[in-house]
Amino acid sequence: MFKRIRRARHTMRHSLRWRLVMLFMGLALAMSVVFVGGMQKAFSTGWREMFRPLVADYVDRLVADLGSPPSVERAQALVQRLPLSVRIDGPQLHWDSHPDTSAEHPARAWMRDPAASQGWLSRTTPDGSRVVLGLGLNLGGKDWEQPRRNILWATLGILLLLTGVAYAVVRRLLRPLEDIRRGTQRFGAGDFSQPIPQKSRDELGELARHINTMAHDIHAMLEAKRGLLLAISHELRSPLTRARLNTELLPDTAELQPLREPLLRDLQLMRDLVSDLLESERLASPHAALQLEPTDLAALVTEMATAPGTQLHIESNLPAWPLDQVRMRLLLRNLLDNARQHGQGTIEVHLARVETGLQLRVRDHGPGVADGQWAQLAEPFYRADAARQRGTGGVGLGLTLCRLVAQAHGGRLTLRPAQPGLEAVVDLPLPAR
Repeated sequence: MFKRIRRARHTMRHSLRWRLVMLFMGLALAMSVVFVGGMQKAFSTGWREMFRPLVADYVDRLVADLGSPPSVERAQALVQRLPLSVRIDGPQLHWDSHPDTSAEHPARAWMRDPAASQGWLSRTTPDGSRVVLGLGLNLGGKDWEQPRRNILWATLGILLLLTGVAYAVVRRLLRPLEDIRRGTQRFGAGDFSQPIPQKSRDELGELARHINTMAHDIHAMLEAKRGLLLAISHELRSPLTRARLNTELLPDTAELQPLREPLLRDLQLMRDLVSDLLESERLASPHAALQLEPTDLAALVTEMATAPGTQLHIESNLPAWPLDQVRMRLLLRNLLDNARQHGQGTIEVHLARVETGLQLRVRDHGPGVADGQWAQLAEPFYRADAARQRGTGGVGLGLTLCRLVAQAHGGRLTLRPAQPGLEAVVDLPLPAR
């Protein structure tokens, strides 16, 4: 209950639609108050003074009809004929047409009104009796307050109806904003297949058109970058292979040995870079094909985490999981290499079953990274060290590949501080049935 109330308050506070509806309602109420107040002021100052002589003359006639001294029978007939109450205070007669009426009744309010005490609804007969008239009690048993209550309820109903109409109109006017929100979420996730629908020709429709144009340009730029990387990678594989073959065919002499080994090492690093680039582009494609087969992930982790100082915490009796073994080996290799390069001493590997599937955690005990770098660690070619030295890591594609492999399996990669060190968490979802 409290969550719903908090959710409603959050919606009211942050929803443009509801703020516009409340603005319209506040404006309508303010206009109503100003109009009613102005009309009341106009009637109270202008019409009251105009009708006062007529009312005074009519009251004189009514009191004269009661006689002197006033007749109770005539007063009763007057009360039955008109919506009036009569009170007579005289030397010999004290009579009230409604003695049981509450003092808060409108008729009593009229009798306490200054106009009555000043003679507007009060007269004195020749015998010294004072007659005070009151308005608004009954006429033939009718309830004269009921029409006013009906008007109040009708006004409230009309206001609620106008509120509903205003909400429906505002919702219809702001419907393109919902389409724009969904479209920008798709574009942010890399899905450019469906543009934002343009349902109107106003400013929101123009905004949707500009966002579609921007998304098309961004998509074209990304595709051009991807095509360039693929072309360069493909074109580099053959020269690198020939260079490595020629280097291996060099004579293994003492003069060439100091040059041969560093050259082979650099050629291998360039080959790995090209392979990682090609693999990242394949995984980033929306049509990435996985060779899924039942895999004992616990055995795979045990097989690959054999470096000294690695502690395994694997839950027993884990079921086989539909995974791409080649891609999972790539993920494990990059996570373990990253932990060894940036950690200090022990590496912890945890594998356990959770409610949403399987969870793999790899933690090092190194210095970690600065607070402002967490969101960029899995971005392509990002390096936490600005110097980009070979001794402090690769080219910045390892964690990117891990993220892409996890996403290709329907999971996610989360990087978080471990104090000390860094912990990489891979969540793999339950297999589809």
